[in-house]
Amino acid sequence: MLVLIDESGDPGFKLKKGSSSHFVVSMVVFTSTDEAERCSIAIQALQKKLRVYPEFKFSKCKAEVRDQFFACVREFDFSIYTLVVPKADIYSPVLRSDCDKFYNYFVQKLLSHHQQLLVNARIKIDESGDKEFKKELTTYLHRMTNHDCIKSVKFKPSKNDHLIQLADMVVGAIARLYSDKKDNARWHSMIASKIANLWKFQ
Repeated sequence: MLVLIDESGDPGFKLKKGSSSHFVVSMVVFTSTDEAERCSIAIQALQKKLRVYPEFKFSKCKAEVRDQFFACVREFDFSIYTLVVPKADIYSPVLRSDCDKFYNYFVQKLLSHHQQLLVNARIKIDESGDKEFKKELTTYLHRMTNHDCIKSVKFKPSKNDHLIQLADMVVGAIARLYSDKKDNARWHSMIASKIANLWKFQ
């Protein structure tokens, strides 16, 4: 089992001054490592074809590139599990004031909500934060989920991992649903059949 995790939005609470209204974290799950490898190879080939460098990133890709990306990856067998957090509904002083604890808490919530999927799972997360932050998050994930569950947790720079780029594109497409942009459902519709669960935090 291979699980790729990425998020969209920010942990800030200045909702009327530029902070995102929602925080969205998604995991892309491959039950077959061979299928994951085939998908990675296809993304790499598309990257070369479209001359997208250094990586596919939803927030930076043009609409036409997003179209081609999702048309490519939806042919592969993977599932998407997503947690959507309406930040206006969060009242915890700790979560509202500590970005690392906010991020850790909701990643853990997504994983624990789908703990049955994580038996012997290898988890890869988009690299962010310093060494101490990553150590704390890894410890947190192992502690807050069944310790026999997760096989490994690794942080990888997205530019070096095409499947983490897939997670970025997926969570970006889902997060866009919660924007007021005219095309907010455009890319979500291309991957809707892959979404096994979309859970709104309450």
